[in-house]
Amino acid sequence: MPDLPSHCTQIDITSTKDSPDATIPQQKVANSQPEVATLLKEMLLVQKKSCELLGEVLKHVSFQQRQRAAELQAWRENNPYVAQACRKAAKGLSHVHTDFLTTLAEEAAESADDFTDSEYALGEFIDRYGPRLAHFNGVMQLLSQLAMPDDENQN
Repeated sequence: MPDLPSHCTQIDITSTKDSPDATIPQQKVANSQPEVATLLKEMLLVQKKSCELLGEVLKHVSFQQRQRAAELQAWRENNPYVAQACRKAAKGLSHVHTDFLTTLAEEAAESADDFTDSEYALGEFIDRYGPRLAHFNGVMQLLSQLAMPDDENQN
């Protein structure tokens, strides 16, 4: 087990015999105040460490995203005709993609009762649309990522 402060690994669940109405002696309150302060300081240190770790993760992730964006931009600049062709293809295929999704959704809505009653009907539906949808989505995503952005095409 990693070295964690005691407040992260131990919980005191002992009960007292005092009634809920009984007042806490002043000596107990005075003794517990330094303990509470110590625990709060430890909690603050743990929170600071968590914030530092989250900051490092954020730097790492954002660096990867900036690097990927820079690589894509460099590729687009080196291959402007391919990037423009990808943009045109993505625009043209988006209408086909929308029609395909509409057909899929309509058939799913019409056959929903059959799917709950028959494993075979559900399997047929998934076999008919699943692979095609997965491949189509992959192609659309690739074309969209490689495409030249709209604002750069406007001259």
